[in-house]
This record gives sequence, structure tokens and C-alpha cells, in this order.
Amino acid sequence: MKQSYFIGLDIGTTSTKAIVFTASGAVRGTGNIDYPLLVPKASWAEQDPETIFAAVVAALKQAIEQADIGQNEIGGIGFSTAMHSLIAVDAHGNPLTNSIIWADNRSAAQAERLKEEGVGHSIYLATGTPIHPMSPLPKIMWLKENQPDISQKTAKYISIKEYVIYRLFGQYVVDYSIASATGLFNLRKLDWDDDALKVAGITKHHLSESVPTTHILRGMKVRYAEEIGLDPDTPFVVGASDGVLANLGIGAIDNGQVAITIGTSGAVRTVVPEPITDPKGRTFCYLLTENHWVIGGPSNNGGIMLRWFRDEFSWPEVEKAKQLGVDPYDVMIQAAEHVRPGADGLLFLPFLSGERAPYWNAQARGSFFGIGLHHKREHFIRAVLEGILFSVYSIGIALRDLAGGAKEIRASGGFARSKEWRQIMSDMFGYEVLIPESHESSSFGAALLAMHALGALDNLHDVKKMIHISHRHEPDLERSSMYLELFYIYERVYYNLLEEYKLIAKFQKQLNN
Repeated sequence: MKQSYFIGLDIGTTSTKAIVFTASGAVRGTGNIDYPLLVPKASWAEQDPETIFAAVVAALKQAIEQADIGQNEIGGIGFSTAMHSLIAVDAHGNPLTNSIIWADNRSAAQAERLKEEGVGHSIYLATGTPIHPMSPLPKIMWLKENQPDISQKTAKYISIKEYVIYRLFGQYVVDYSIASATGLFNLRKLDWDDDALKVAGITKHHLSESVPTTHILRGMKVRYAEEIGLDPDTPFVVGASDGVLANLGIGAIDNGQVAITIGTSGAVRTVVPEPITDPKGRTFCYLLTENHWVIGGPSNNGGIMLRWFRDEFSWPEVEKAKQLGVDPYDVMIQAAEHVRPGADGLLFLPFLSGERAPYWNAQARGSFFGIGLHHKREHFIRAVLEGILFSVYSIGIALRDLAGGAKEIRASGGFARSKEWRQIMSDMFGYEVLIPESHESSSFGAALLAMHALGALDNLHDVKKMIHISHRHEPDLERSSMYLELFYIYERVYYNLLEEYKLIAKFQKQLNN
């Protein structure tokens, strides 16, 4: 029987999704398994590797059963995975730690030390990964300095994807994409970076064999193949990271196309033909394929800021939503629609969780600026919506400096459900904003890369033919000019408060000790 289905497997921060796609991109079946985030100490963020492995097996089984397809109809499976996870394993492949994920900040002191000593910037220029506690490089340094008993027993430092692949296939491999997000991988040599390894205090033997994102794995362990419902010889494509695959999954891989995702957090990314790092250190550079490099930056402060405002201050909108039987966010955004763009001079700097790109400042804190007696709650809601977009706009400015201006923006994430919020994005950036129909961009990107690796998709640029656009928004250029003026003030406020951010962060830390 014809092998006409491909599965995108996305191992995310809160769940693992497996989606069965037809060769034309239609969804045939879905599996989704949630799991908890473990926070054993303040600033720590971990997950249990075995729980996630079990979720991978269960999600694949669920998706195949829902699709109601036979083993011989599956052409291949592609991996997508969240970046920056780290697991120390012993010589037998047993985890010595949980999976320490991107949100973990325990290695802040090690990251700051790398910056202060100057070596951090040269490592960033070579590896494309900004020096930040999210990165496996400072995490390894932290383990060596704070848990030497574990580091002495460690045979390999691996990501959650490598752990899953080891369990399924009995081999340690890491794709160039996940490797390029470790701070340990030289972008131009496509190999582990000697200087970064020296700083981390490890050798190449502590890391997996690096392979292209199109590398094919066969020979899955029979017991797992039987549990899932797969032929053990089903090809798995090692795939890439969720961020770069999201670009592929929404068709933003041509010059001048910018992908913006706003969910709980946010990200802005564009594809360039060769690795580019930023002399100012504002952006990341991660690999999709050897001819497609994704530059951009993540923001800590996406939809989680609107949720915070809803929970703490928007009880009237929440009550009204209950009475109407609608989503509280819809009521909040409707209230904001009655406020003029710019919130009558009220600015929100959304750094409640510090900030990553483009400032990479874990000590930054949030603030409302310009409050007057004329401002009401709906002004604050509008300012929050605009402040979240200002945070991603600041990343867009850095990308413009490095790769030139955008031609179009392709946006996805929870924010895209709001027509008003989408229009604010178009007005602020000054470009047309397109909203792809599919919301599962990383899973779709993983399936597309698998199709390409296995010969079912000749050219990655052909994916645009498979992606349908559900909404388009043209910018109001008068509003664009106004937002540019406000962004100038937004950035001045940020830079003028740098010393105060350090002082208030120090004060808050003292209170928590």
C-alpha cells in the first residue's frame, strides 16, 4: 500500500503532540499528552525524562489509532523538540538529573561571569547561542561547580530529544539544529566548538555525535514499535528544534519573510542562507538545514502578561465573560478596542519575568509609564496588548539591522485569535501580517522536513503551496508613525532604568532569602 502519511512529533514544554498529516498537509489524526513542570527550588525548572518518554510513546500511539491507518501507510516520522534542555546520564544511559529546561535560571551566576570575563561574547559569535542561563553551556558549568558528585559520574550531557532517541534506537545522536542551541556548537565548522568545550570543562566524548537535520534513523526497538503500532523499520528523521521548524511550518523561509509567534512567550525569526551572529549580541542563530539558518530572538513576555493582568486586575471583565458565556480575553480586548492606539500615552514595559532578546537582562522588571488621571482600566488593557507587541518589535528591529527589512510577517500563536491584536501588530510593524490556517506549525514543520529527507518533498520552498492563509491585515501607516514615536520612548525608559533594575532585583532577592 502507498506510504502517504507522515507524522510530526513535537516534544514541547508542557506536552508532546503527534500529528498525522497527509502528503498534502491535511491533518488525519492527533495525539496529545500533557505533563507537569517540576519546580523543586526557586528559579529551577525541570521535567522527568521518563515521563516525557512515556508521553512520546503514548502520543504516537494515540495519533496513529485516531488516524486509523496501517503500519505500511506511514512514510516517516519527524522530530521537533524544545531547545536548551540538559540531562546528565551515566555510562548506562540512566539519567543522573531531571531534564533541566530553558526556563531554568539556576546558572545565572555562571552566565553573568562569562559575560563579565569577555569570553562569553566570543563564544556567542562562534556558536550563535546568547550567553544566558537558558543555555546548556552555563548549566553544565553550574553542575560541575555545585554538584560535582553528579558531574563525575556523567558520561554524556544530552537533550530530551537525544534521550528519547537513545531509548528508541540505542544510539546517541543530536541534530545540528538542537546542537546549535547549546552554546557548544560551532556554526561554521558544524562541529563542537573547542573553546566552548574548554570553558564547560568537558570533551567531545561527553556529547552526542552531531548529524544533519535530515539524518534518518531506522531499527526502532521492537517492544516500543509494537506498543506504538509501528513497523520497527519505519524511518524516523532526526529533525530540528521547534523554533526553526515553526518557520517552516508556516512557510516563512524565503528572504524577507518574518515569523512571529506569541503564545505564553514570544519569538521573532527570519531565515537567512548562511549563519549570521550579531556584534551587539541581540539575536540567536540556529540551523534548520545547512542552507537555511534561522536568526531571531525569544521574548519572555507574551500572552502570560495578559493572563497576569486578567487574573490580578480584570475581575469586571471576567465576571462579564461568565455572564455572557464567552472567553474573558475577548471581553478584555473588546474594552481595549474603544481606546485610541497608543493608550492615550500609557506605556507598558512587560518585563515581569526579566527579558531575553534583544536585551538579555534577567534583572529587568515591568512597569507602566505615563499614567495620568484620565487613564481607566481599559487603557491599561490596551497598553498591555501594545507592550507585548513592543517587546517583539524590539527583536524585529535587531533582525532588520542584520538581514534587512521585512516583506511580510507570518504570525501564529494564541494572540492570532484576536482581530484587533493582529491589526495592532500590522500597524506597529508597518507590514502586511498574514495568519496561516494551521496552528500546529512545529509539528507540521517536523513532518515537512521528514517528507523532504525521505524524498516526498523535493524543495522546502514548495511548502508555501501547502499552507492556507486565513487572515490578512494591511498596516495603517499613520498609526505606524505614531507607534514608532512611542517605541522611541519605550526604549529610552528601558535604558534609563538599567541601574534601577539591578537595585530592585537585588532588593527582591533579599526579601526571598
